[in-house]
Amino acid sequence: MNLSLYLLTVLIWGTTWIALKLQLGVVAIPVSIVYRFALAGLILFAILLLSRRLQPMNRRGHGICLAQGFCLFCVNFMCFLTASQWIPSGLIAVVFSTATLWNALNARVFFGQRIAANVLGGGALGLCGLGLLFWPELSGHAASRETLIGLALALLGTLCFSAGNMLSSLQQKAGLRPMTTNAWGMLYGAGMLAAYCLFSGIPFDMEWNARYIGSLLYLVVPGSVIGFTAYLTLVGRMGPERAAYCTVLFPLVALNVSALYEGYQWTAPALSGLVLVMLGNVLVFRKPKAKVATPAVVLR
Repeated sequence: MNLSLYLLTVLIWGTTWIALKLQLGVVAIPVSIVYRFALAGLILFAILLLSRRLQPMNRRGHGICLAQGFCLFCVNFMCFLTASQWIPSGLIAVVFSTATLWNALNARVFFGQRIAANVLGGGALGLCGLGLLFWPELSGHAASRETLIGLALALLGTLCFSAGNMLSSLQQKAGLRPMTTNAWGMLYGAGMLAAYCLFSGIPFDMEWNARYIGSLLYLVVPGSVIGFTAYLTLVGRMGPERAAYCTVLFPLVALNVSALYEGYQWTAPALSGLVLVMLGNVLVFRKPKAKVATPAVVLR
């Protein structure tokens, strides 16, 4: 079951980059995010109410959902979509893939979980692999002021994503399932961004064409309703640090989609990077060997 959720998350989030790119245009970035998560939250609520699976939450649960909405469904996407205007998407993917290590560190800080050596080693291999995959963009991009701002925003977005993982893990430890917390979190996040748009005077435009509507629906249903539910379920079952290895793998899916639709060319360094990422994936999911108990010697 975990493997199915893992593959589902990688395949869905690996293909949302094309949909995100199609969203850029007439509609302002924060407004597109409002549309996405307001619709996704309403769909989740409809599913939960019809199936009678909506869980009640106390004030503490709503407070954590509010924080999760701010981190995971608001600031996170604002940072990444804004950064994409200044730095290449490959560079953003490299920064985002550090979520594996951030989750391991945050789980240590907030939950006292020991950081397994195989998780750190696998994450390091994955980062090296992604570095090879995106080396042309990394080496050929000048460190201008806009580049530094874009990198800072990408890092902030990754930290917000990791914080949202921790908050979801906290909710699941309290017995709240991701579908319920995601429904509230998405609406809270959309509400905060909508308030920001109204305060800033950003118009709620809409592009009534197949490109924008189609990409919006893909981001709402597979990208948000299914993708976030699958991923945060993995966070609860596997732990934040192991679940976050999806962030290392889904850029690989994005590259293959780009090869089909945008003319991306595979190179020798890119293929070497692919091998490193796969090895890192194996290392992260390798179960540590159980220690064999040594029989006690009784002196008589």
